[in-house]
Amino acid sequence: MTETNKFPLISGYLSLDLVNTEIVRRGQRHNLMLSEEDLMDWLHVIKERNSYWDDNQFLKVRERIGQVLLCIIEMRTVLRDNFELIADGQSVPDQFIDFLEKNVEKAPFRYKLIHQKLIPIPVGEIEDTLLSLISFDVLTLIETKKLSSLKRCSNPDCVLLFFDESGRRKWCSMKICGNRKKAARFQQRKSDD
Repeated sequence: MTETNKFPLISGYLSLDLVNTEIVRRGQRHNLMLSEEDLMDWLHVIKERNSYWDDNQFLKVRERIGQVLLCIIEMRTVLRDNFELIADGQSVPDQFIDFLEKNVEKAPFRYKLIHQKLIPIPVGEIEDTLLSLISFDVLTLIETKKLSSLKRCSNPDCVLLFFDESGRRKWCSMKICGNRKKAARFQQRKSDD
């Protein structure tokens, strides 16, 4: 896999793309964020959507990479647990909102105008900065009620989550699961004939 397709960035949202760094391949669950290099690869990929993220931020991550990796993995676990509850139809837990708000308090934002858009930039230790950005992303999803369209992939072997705004989407991605199911149905029909 190349750096750009190592991670299934199917949502366009930092928090959900973090959750989706766990995947299932050939029936086995895989963690795409096992090592410090995996974390750096992920940060390079998400940098494209975060215009203020610069080389200085990467240097800060490198200086504290073990702590940053641990914090990101713990955050992913909390996000997955809560996102799966929400995808299963439960409301957003108050304690989850409290958790997110506390992360933002640890690295509050200053704002900068970049490309005519006001961008929140967290201030604090680098791991707190990342957790604040991810938490802000989730809080924005809660505010806009986008989390109400959060779904699990229809492939029972898949752990990816996605937003279904049309109400008709079944797969995390046609490339990932949709085409596999179509191919399996085609093979089944072919063998039945």
